[in-house]
Amino acid sequence: MYEVEVKVPADHGDVRDALESVGAEERRTVEQEDTYYDAPHREFAETDEALRVRRVREAGNESAEARITYKGPKVDAASKAREEIETGVEDGADAGAIFEALGFAPAATVRKTRTYYAYDGYTVVLDDVDGLGQFVEVERESEDVESAREGAFDVLRRLGLDPSEQIRTSYLGLLLE
Repeated sequence: MYEVEVKVPADHGDVRDALESVGAEERRTVEQEDTYYDAPHREFAETDEALRVRRVREAGNESAEARITYKGPKVDAASKAREEIETGVEDGADAGAIFEALGFAPAATVRKTRTYYAYDGYTVVLDDVDGLGQFVEVERESEDVESAREGAFDVLRRLGLDPSEQIRTSYLGLLLE
C-alpha cells in the first residue's frame, strides 16, 4: 500500500470556501510536531527516506498522541507516492530517546497546524507550516498509484487549485533549503 499525496501552496480562505461548496466534511484540527532523524548507517537525504516521531495534539487538548513513521523513497515521478509504515507509541519523547541511544540524530523539527477534510474518498488537509506558510495536501492510500494520483489532481481542480503547482519536496526539505 502506498500513500499517494499531492501538495500545493494555497490560501486557506479560498480553499475552505471551495471545500464547503463541494460538500467536503471537516473532520478535525490538530497541532503536529514532527521530529525527523538522521540515520547513522545511511544518508536519508540521498536515499529519499525519512524517519520521524510525530506528536499530535487535538486543538484545546493538553495531551498528545505519538507515532513513529518510516517513509520510503518516492515511487512516482508525478506525485509524492511512497511506502509509509506507521505505528503508535506511548511516549514520543521516549521514542526519540531510543532513536538517539541507537545513534539516530535529530535532524530538524517541523511544526504545523492541520485541518482535515473528507471528500470523495480522499483526505484533504489544510496545512499552516511554521516558517513556510499555507499548503493543501490531497491524499489517499492505494495500491494503484496512477489512479489515486489522477484522482487527487481532479480533487485539486474541483477546489480551484492547479495540480501543475505541485511541490514534491517535503516540509522538512523545504525548511532545510
